[in-house]
Amino acid sequence: MRGRHPRALHLLVSATLLAGCAVGPDFHPPAPPRVSGYSPRPLSATESAPSRAGASQRFVQGMDIPGQWWTLFRSAALNELIARSLKANPSIDSAQAALRQATETMYAQQGAYFPSISVTPTVSRNLTPIKALSAATASGNPYYTLITPQLSVSFVPDVFGANRRAVESLAAQAEAQRFQLEATYLTLTSNVVAGAVQEASLRGQIAAAEETIRIDANLLAILRRQNALGQVAMADVLAQEATLAQARQALPPLQKQLAQQRDQLAALSGGFPSEELSQTFTLDSLRLPRELPLSLPSRLVAQRPDVRAAEANLHAASAQIGVAVAARVPQISLTATLGSTALQVGNLFAPGYNFWTVAGSLTQPIFEGGALLHRQRAARAAFDQAAAQYRSTVLSAFQNVADTLHALQSDAVALRAAAAADSAAARSLAIVRQQLRLGQVAYLSLLNAEQTSQQARLALVQAQANRFADTAALFQALGGGWWNRADVAG
Repeated sequence: MRGRHPRALHLLVSATLLAGCAVGPDFHPPAPPRVSGYSPRPLSATESAPSRAGASQRFVQGMDIPGQWWTLFRSAALNELIARSLKANPSIDSAQAALRQATETMYAQQGAYFPSISVTPTVSRNLTPIKALSAATASGNPYYTLITPQLSVSFVPDVFGANRRAVESLAAQAEAQRFQLEATYLTLTSNVVAGAVQEASLRGQIAAAEETIRIDANLLAILRRQNALGQVAMADVLAQEATLAQARQALPPLQKQLAQQRDQLAALSGGFPSEELSQTFTLDSLRLPRELPLSLPSRLVAQRPDVRAAEANLHAASAQIGVAVAARVPQISLTATLGSTALQVGNLFAPGYNFWTVAGSLTQPIFEGGALLHRQRAARAAFDQAAAQYRSTVLSAFQNVADTLHALQSDAVALRAAAAADSAAARSLAIVRQQLRLGQVAYLSLLNAEQTSQQARLALVQAQANRFADTAALFQALGGGWWNRADVAG
């Protein structure tokens, strides 16, 4: 083949400019839902209660969420445990590795934008029939060594955007993995907060149960003395013994739950159950945030990691339609080789020992049994599936926020009622005890008053814990403020 090397290079460069529009649909992010709120009636603030964790909480429209939202509970122990969990929990490491894998896969696909260049040096030892050589060229030695170094260049111009769509799909998949990492981060921190609140609640319930046991034991001692003096019947003593036994029976299940909760917190922080946590949590050690963010509905879809991941998966599915369409159009391939062949190394690349080739080919699928058409239809169906999953994720996100807001309002009302019930039950118990000492009421009245007081105290502790738990759930439902963390760029 005649010509000059620069001309061949010019052909390759020109081919790279044959970039048309990428086939397939261009992705456009779905518009946010056109809703103005999360409930039919606007929210302003919750009720207050005369109790621990009873302050009114005000909802602030458009208030931003801190990247470390759990610090609003003002617990140094909680901050320490979450910091440890973020460093040691394997779910974070797994999500980070998945993101790296997706990113490197995308970079690998980008390599198809460039020519593939390879060097193939070949040295061969040959035996040629001596009688087949002409007398003018034969040296009489049938053995010779042929040295052939060769440079090969191949390139597939992305004329119809097949590679661009493939890279676009992989980039979207990497974006989905990025938000899966954020979802893992949010789930982990939320679970640690929920676990700390549950531990605090259990400690409060255990304290209430132990106080009940102490009171019942004291009362039993009094009744035994009175029975010895003939002031009360043995039936009253036996009834109090049964009451004390029941109170003691209620304690082990609470202690078991506390131990299991501590095991869970140890696992969340990357430790084993045998490794005792230095942090402990009580309701007194937590502070209830007075102001709560209420993100605009139009912003929620941009804040929730699960929604963003679903959008990225939708983008990836859209790009895969383009990949399927591009498989049905012609594909151009360009190849070029440059080399030299000689019997001696000193003759390599000398005039008369060199060779080069430039070639181009076009491949147009004609018949593959309908496989390409059905793959395109399958890609479209996958896009429709991803679109439905995205809509479902958005609906679940709005429901999650609405449910949490309802829970916060209900928690405040419930705490107010629980505080009133606990106060009334405590006063009633004090009066009944005084009346019993004066002989004005039967012992059965005291038992009823004690049971009511114990139930009211446990309900109060649980109502207090619910306010903390659902406050944390609101931060999680609104996305957790990942965009305000220092380690998140852009």
